[in-house]
Amino acid sequence: MAGVWVFKNGVVRLVENPGDEQASTVRRKALLHTPTNEVITSYATLERELLGLGWERYYEEPDLLQFHKRSSIDLISLPKDFSRFKSIHMYDIVVKNRHSFKVIDL
Repeated sequence: MAGVWVFKNGVVRLVENPGDEQASTVRRKALLHTPTNEVITSYATLERELLGLGWERYYEEPDLLQFHKRSSIDLISLPKDFSRFKSIHMYDIVVKNRHSFKVIDL
């Protein structure tokens, strides 16, 4: 009997095909611009929406995409490569722009 022992919610059980189970439970996240109901699929789209909300682009850090709002101390820092844009970055944007963005499951 091959597989992986999984401990979840106080119960231990044997999962014979752990890849199959993980694939079905892992959900991809996406950032949604709520006023337009548009899923953000690139930094160009995200930058356009952030600039419209009063955010300004910082160019000081070459490895990051950074945005700052003059009216606050908030700073949004994102990886330069969009493929490394993860849910933690999405939630950071949502917290700083509650009425304009939300994270959804795809």
